[in-house]
Amino acid sequence: MVMIKVKKLPHDAGPAAWNSILANRIAAPALAERRNADWLIIGAGFAGLAAARRLRELHPVDRIVLVEASTVADGPAGRNSGFMIDLPHDLSSDDYGGAVDADRQQTVVNRAAIKFAENTAKDFGLNEEALVVSGKINAAATSNGLANNRDYAAHLTTMQESHELLDAAQMKSITGIDYYQGGLFTPGTAMLQPALYIRGMADGVVRMGVDLYEKSPVVSLQLAGTDWIAKTPSGAITAPRVILAVNGHAESFGFYQRKLMHVFTYGSMTRRLCADDVKRLGGEARWGITPADPMGTTVRRLSGIGGDRLIIRNRFTYNPSMEVTSNRLDRVALSHNQAFKARFNSLGDIPMEYTWGGRLCVSRNNVQAVEEVRPGLFTAVCQNGLGAAKGTLGGMVVAELASGYSSELVRQVSGQGGLKSLPPEPIAWVGANAIIRWDEFQAGREL
Repeated sequence: MVMIKVKKLPHDAGPAAWNSILANRIAAPALAERRNADWLIIGAGFAGLAAARRLRELHPVDRIVLVEASTVADGPAGRNSGFMIDLPHDLSSDDYGGAVDADRQQTVVNRAAIKFAENTAKDFGLNEEALVVSGKINAAATSNGLANNRDYAAHLTTMQESHELLDAAQMKSITGIDYYQGGLFTPGTAMLQPALYIRGMADGVVRMGVDLYEKSPVVSLQLAGTDWIAKTPSGAITAPRVILAVNGHAESFGFYQRKLMHVFTYGSMTRRLCADDVKRLGGEARWGITPADPMGTTVRRLSGIGGDRLIIRNRFTYNPSMEVTSNRLDRVALSHNQAFKARFNSLGDIPMEYTWGGRLCVSRNNVQAVEEVRPGLFTAVCQNGLGAAKGTLGGMVVAELASGYSSELVRQVSGQGGLKSLPPEPIAWVGANAIIRWDEFQAGREL
């Protein structure tokens, strides 16, 4: 008999701003009974919801249950910056690129995830604000950033990928500010209002017949014969096949010990801009930029549900505990205010209404873990900083893998090899945070 006791439950820092600016929704009930199912999915983020949709497509009459520890869109899926990126985006690289053949392969699978998400949004009747493939810009604020963009553009040329280098005037026309010296536009990224998309996904899979329970954290898993019994605080589900779609919290279930690097990144969102603010800012109503230096500042402008707002995302910390303190969040908020004022000084003192932390995890060798870890127990975790694309991809693939479905996509994603072990603590903590701080310092004005 296999017994897994979950060591800790997820803890998220600050509010999920994307969710907070939407109208209140009625959450699904918590699990309060004993249930039998054909499939159990743990985690209702990008991976879990994609797995639920794909399983329902493959098994139209099976009983599928999805449980979420928190509420839909309040966890990491509702805390990212809303880019579903198709091209290579290696955070450890100066210009995001890597080996050409590997990057081509990653681009193919990332685009499969984006196409799946596009089709899902269409089938579920989601509007363009939830998801639209409109591309993104790598913005350069320094000569080093411009050099990174040129290097990346050369890499994309080798890959035969479409791109356009933008000058300072074009960047000002888009953003309304003169902070950036140039940019690199690529057309294949999908832009999301992640909470709107995740909510729509959850509603859609429920309409397809998936049973969703929120505020139902799994506290233990037990293998009894050929069935898994998952217990929550008030109920239990018995199923022969379980998909663990909890990203870094797979370690809390006893898997991938010392192989997942738990990182927090942080975001802040302004209050709703008034008409005078919008007029002073100028530029386009919606845009998204990632920094030319991977450790720099991501910026988005929103216009739609929740009003006109600006988002700043920067700073990384390595947190093996998967938690951050309120003091850390306060210090990050100061950094976000500085980054905001440096870029948007024409707007004066626009306060940040929300500041939050978002959990992500990366592996030392930059691969995902999509595999069967125990008989009937599958994982779709470790998204390496690309939660929207890689989470969706992992959910699609794990559903097919667990169903015995063979495809080139399954072979590519589930055949990446094992995760490499991290150095022991405190060496990993000291080393990782020292590298992060140094890289942020080196980013200079890009931060």
